[in-house]
Amino acid sequence: AGGVLLLVQDITERKVLEGQLAQAQKLEAVGQLAAGIAHEINTPTQYIGDNVGFLQSALSKLAGVFEQYTQLLAAAKAGPVSPEQVDALEQATRSARVEYLLAELPLAAEEAMDGVGRVTQIVKAMKEFSHPGVEEKTSININRAIQSTITVARNEWKYVANLTTDFAPDLPPVPCLPGEFNQVILNILINAAHAIAEANGPDPAEKGDITVSTRRDDDWVVIKISDTGTGIPKEIQPKIFDPFFTTKEVGRGTGQGLAISHSVIVEKHGGTISVESKPGHGSTFTVRLPLHASPQPAEALYA
Repeated sequence: AGGVLLLVQDITERKVLEGQLAQAQKLEAVGQLAAGIAHEINTPTQYIGDNVGFLQSALSKLAGVFEQYTQLLAAAKAGPVSPEQVDALEQATRSARVEYLLAELPLAAEEAMDGVGRVTQIVKAMKEFSHPGVEEKTSININRAIQSTITVARNEWKYVANLTTDFAPDLPPVPCLPGEFNQVILNILINAAHAIAEANGPDPAEKGDITVSTRRDDDWVVIKISDTGTGIPKEIQPKIFDPFFTTKEVGRGTGQGLAISHSVIVEKHGGTISVESKPGHGSTFTVRLPLHASPQPAEALYA
C-alpha cells in the first residue's frame, strides 16, 4: 500500500519576525530622512525670517516718514508751510531711503511668500509620502506620489546629483498601497544617491544624474529610476534582492531595503522589479505595476 508523507512547519514566528524587520527598515528610513527634512524646512524659514525682518524695519522707517507727511499736511491746511517743515520732510525721506524701500518691499514680500510655498510643498509631500492608516490598495496618482517622495528625499540626493523627471501626463490612477510604494521609490532613490557619491568621490568636479520616468505599457505602468553611479557587478546582480545582501560598508546598509522592495512590488502588488546595470556606468531599476488590482496576499510577506 502506498502512503503520503506530509510535513507541516509552523512559520508564524518567522512571519512575525519578518514583519518586525520590515517595520525596523521603515523606521530606519524615517530616521535617515528626519535630519534632511529639518534642513530642507530650515532653509526657506531662514529667508522667510530675513525678509519679514526687513519688512518690519522698512515699515518702521516708512511710519516715521508718514508722520512727517501728516504734520506737513496739517500745517498746509492751517496756513503757509515753512521752508523748515519742507526740509524736515525731505531729510526724513532721504534718511529712510524711501525710494529704495518702495522698490525692495515687493521683492521681500515675494521671497517670503516663496519660502512659505516651499515649506508648504515639503509638508504636503511629507503627508502624501506617509499615507498613515492606509492598509488597503487605493487608486493613486503615481506621478504625484513619486514627486512627493523625491521632495521628501531631496536632502539625500541634491548634493550629489541633478534629478530630472519624465512623467507620462496621461497615466490612469494605479491601485497600490501608497505608503509601501513610496518606501520602495525612496529606497531606490537613496541607493542611487549613494552609488553616485561612491562613484564621484568626496570632492567631485560635477554632480551625477538621476532620472525618474513613468509610462504606460498596455495594462501596466512602468517606472524607471536611472543613475550614473558605480553600477552593480554582473555576478552579484541576481543577489541584490536577497535578504541581508548588501555591498555597503558595515553600519550603512542592512541589506533589507531591496528585499522588502521586491516583496512589496511582487507579492503585494503583483508587479515586477528588475535592474539593468553596467559597472562604472550606473544602474536602472524598473518597477512595473498592474493597472488592475490583483488579490492581495493574506499575509504580509517579506522575501
